[in-house]
Amino acid sequence: MIRLLVVDDSPLMRRLLKEVFAREGDFDLSFARDGAEALELIPAVKPHVVTLDVAMPRMDGLACLDLIMLRHPCPVVMVSALTEDGAEATLAALDRGAVDVIPKPGGAVSLGMDDLGPALVAKVRAAAGVRMRGTLRLAERVRLRAGGAASPAPATRPPRADAKPPAAPRLAEKAAGGLVLIGCSTGGPPALDAVLSRLPADLPWAAVVAQHMPASFTGALARRLDGLCDVGVVEAGPPTPIVAGRVYIGRGDADVVVVRRPAGLAVMAVPSSAEHRWHPSVDRLVDSALAHLPADRLIGVLMTGMGVDGAAAMGRLRAAGGTTIAEAEETAVVWGMPGQLVRQGGASFVEPLDAIAARILGELP
Repeated sequence: MIRLLVVDDSPLMRRLLKEVFAREGDFDLSFARDGAEALELIPAVKPHVVTLDVAMPRMDGLACLDLIMLRHPCPVVMVSALTEDGAEATLAALDRGAVDVIPKPGGAVSLGMDDLGPALVAKVRAAAGVRMRGTLRLAERVRLRAGGAASPAPATRPPRADAKPPAAPRLAEKAAGGLVLIGCSTGGPPALDAVLSRLPADLPWAAVVAQHMPASFTGALARRLDGLCDVGVVEAGPPTPIVAGRVYIGRGDADVVVVRRPAGLAVMAVPSSAEHRWHPSVDRLVDSALAHLPADRLIGVLMTGMGVDGAAAMGRLRAAGGTTIAEAEETAVVWGMPGQLVRQGGASFVEPLDAIAARILGELP
């Protein structure tokens, strides 16, 4: 049985979530009305997973998450409103140790839960298999055990001291010599931070990212990464020419594809394909790039995430002569997607997270 603690101030949401998980038959459910009550229950319940609402009275989700990670580290899935503030808070939560996010349904909540229920169950099951990193906020935990005060984590990670200044208009954009295609899901935003922040501003290729995420969150993710990285990071929407030294984040709840326009290659968001379960689809992104570029001008990177999205297409990429990199099991929050690539023999290299950027740069012509 998976012990699940649901933390939400809404009686309706608690009831609906109870119905969703009770139908599965393998969840042992507990409930808390706010963060303070959750912290009281956790030592007794010892949950395998916590679902945590962001906006709550008395103690909100971010404050509660901080203390969970310091006192009782366990996998946490955030349940967040589909708003700009909700997106920013969700990214802050992922920085603080949450492993995934699910959007809170709007409008007729009961109808929205019918659509979100299967995805929520899948995310919680994946979270139950997450191995919490022993180094996660270790210094703060040590201070807390020693009787000192734990510093609350910042709402967002500050930009690096050497972060790039505001971008000036470019006189001439340089077409990318090739593409780095990155796919990730659960645990992806911190992994993207670790990889993209190590890429130089003069990167001769561009990168396109398919990160499984709701549409309201990917724009905030792109803006945050743009402030942390030397490469420029933007969300892919309408057809945009692909230029060197730029990273394009696929818009959530859609797919991101490479297309050929009269002026050259472009990247764009397109309606999600029913053939693929998760969106933006990594498989669809890689296949679209293979349709327009030779395999030796493509590098595929598959990082943390549940399921198998990306493994089949990246296997085809390697078979055609391209390079593929899978994140190593020891650093992946969930070794589903990269693990499948490795098991099927589709990975040219298997690298821990902190070595992926160097491997990308080393494989550029």
